[in-house]
Amino acid sequence: MQKIKSTIIYSAYFVAAITLPSMISIVPGISIFTAFAEEVKTKKVPALRNKVYAQLARAQKLADDGKVADGLAALDDIKRKSGSMNDYEVAMMHNFYGFIYYNQNDLPKAINAFELVVEQNNIPESLKLSTLFSLAQLAMAQNQYSEVVNYLTRWDEINIKPKTDSYYVLKSQALYQDKQFQMSLDNISLAIDLAETDNKIPKENWLVLQRALFYALNQTDKVTIVLEKMVKLYNKPKYWLQLGNMYGELGEEAKQLAIFESAKQQGFITKKSDIRNMAQVYLFNGLAFKAAQMMQNGLDTGVVDSNDKNFAFVAESFMQAKEDEQAILFFKKASKISKIGKYDQRLAELYLNNELFEEAADSARLALDKGLAEGESNSYIALGMAQYNLENFDASILAFEQAKEHIKARKLASQWLKFVKREQLNAQTLKTAYL
Repeated sequence: MQKIKSTIIYSAYFVAAITLPSMISIVPGISIFTAFAEEVKTKKVPALRNKVYAQLARAQKLADDGKVADGLAALDDIKRKSGSMNDYEVAMMHNFYGFIYYNQNDLPKAINAFELVVEQNNIPESLKLSTLFSLAQLAMAQNQYSEVVNYLTRWDEINIKPKTDSYYVLKSQALYQDKQFQMSLDNISLAIDLAETDNKIPKENWLVLQRALFYALNQTDKVTIVLEKMVKLYNKPKYWLQLGNMYGELGEEAKQLAIFESAKQQGFITKKSDIRNMAQVYLFNGLAFKAAQMMQNGLDTGVVDSNDKNFAFVAESFMQAKEDEQAILFFKKASKISKIGKYDQRLAELYLNNELFEEAADSARLALDKGLAEGESNSYIALGMAQYNLENFDASILAFEQAKEHIKARKLASQWLKFVKREQLNAQTLKTAYL
């Protein structure tokens, strides 16, 4: 038999997928062949007479054989005689209407038919209970969330047995969709507690919903507790990664790193976003070389995009790890792609640190030629320093003069100007002395 449409719950970061039960579990008391077996213990109800039974059995057989129109016509014939039928018989007739409409995916008509079932006074309470619960499920499928709660309230008014987890789950789903998050949380937590009290494993989508609710209520620490449980019970990659992210949000960086390391060892770090995220965690925890390696491997395998930002991330990580040769290599790759000069500026600084003054001067000039959104003065400073070390004093002075035009670099540029001019004078003096 067909399944009712799935209802999906969305949260800021989490998605709780809620699949409603199949038709067999939703539609109550539909088999005419089991109708006589119904025992009524709570109150006395009229019997289902043989002649009505036979007519309903005929309608069911027609529907079961795929002759839906004939089945409905047979029910219409019965309906015309409903004035002579008792409440139980009328209820069973409407139950069959509901079943057929449900099978045809005509949920509004199915709901109307089942409503007529529970309107009958003298019917078994078990039938009324199961029909009300089915109505709640059908209302959920129709996105009628307040109606779900109304049906469950009516169900609760006549129910005398302990509530099951299915009651709490359905109510929680409806309340969540109606944005009544605290009440929704109370109900899903009861469902989970019931399962755990019976030493059963809570269903995965229950925990997904509970996690989404804690997140919606800004209870980050509780989100983490639920994810810890989900990791143990279901061991899915997404739960490991979400748990790592939540530890990061709570400022527990050591736990975050441990979780990501464990996820990596299990082969769960496969997507480019996850690779980048883990590399950032490495970098934050002072493991710059591991961060660079993580991203470099992603680039080499083609999982991570070969763009300037990713090349620059690897370069910066290698730079922090004091692997300047590798940093230069990746800044060059970033520079080739980028139309602005920020990576060339970084190259100029790296070359200066490694006393590669010709390369530093070339990179600084390239940065200025490409243009910089900010930090142009830094390129002039780098150019001035490179030219000084190459003993190109005039070019160095010119660069520092340009840097001096920028307020942020004015003090430093002025100091260098004095120094370079003094060194230029000393060099000229020495040169004259040798003549």
